[in-house]
Amino acid sequence: MKKKSGFTLIEMLIVMMVIVILLLLIIPNVNQHIAGLQSKGCDAYMEVVQAQVESYRLQHNATPSIERLVSDGYIKSATCQDGKALSIDSEGKVEKE
Repeated sequence: MKKKSGFTLIEMLIVMMVIVILLLLIIPNVNQHIAGLQSKGCDAYMEVVQAQVESYRLQHNATPSIERLVSDGYIKSATCQDGKALSIDSEGKVEKE
C-alpha cells in the first residue's frame, strides 16, 4: 500500500486558525494607524490653509472666510480629508469645527 503525501484536514484547520489569529491581531493596528495618518494629514492641511489666510491678508488687508478662500482659488476644499470642516475665527486662526 502506497502512502499518499498531502495535508490532512486537521493540518489545514490549524493553518487556517493561525491565519485568522494573525488577521485579528493585525487589522485593529492598521485601523489605528490609518486614523493617526488622517489626523496628521488634517493638521498639515490646516497649516496650508493658515498660510493662505496670511497670503489673503497681505493682498487684501482683510481676514477671509473659509468660503472666500475656496471661491478665490486659494484652497481647493473647506474640509480635511477625514471630513472635518475647517473654519477661520475673527483673528484669522484656522480651526476644526
